[in-house]
Amino acid sequence: MRSRLEGNGLYESSRMIMPEHREAWLAQCEQQERRGKPVLDEQEYQRIGEVLADSYNRSSTIDLVLFNPFYDEPLSGVVVGLNSSRREVKLMLDEEFRWISLAEIISVNE
Repeated sequence: MRSRLEGNGLYESSRMIMPEHREAWLAQCEQQERRGKPVLDEQEYQRIGEVLADSYNRSSTIDLVLFNPFYDEPLSGVVVGLNSSRREVKLMLDEEFRWISLAEIISVNE
């Protein structure tokens, strides 16, 4: 009987956790992986604006990297609309449109 209580015995393997505690623990682990938005300087903002305008004028494909607190989201498409009052860009992806806020863009490549 003593061998069951030690190591990986009966009582060792019968531990349980309540579903609410598991969810709270997973949420806490996820929040620890959260990161802050990088700060871009004025030259980078100007370069992003120039590349977006160039893609709009030439209908050329560009690669964007959007900020997400947990990962960077790469997108590739053509700028088909600019809305300066709402500070958004309309990007044509594979047969669908998506409005993207300029505040979400952290880098752009032609």
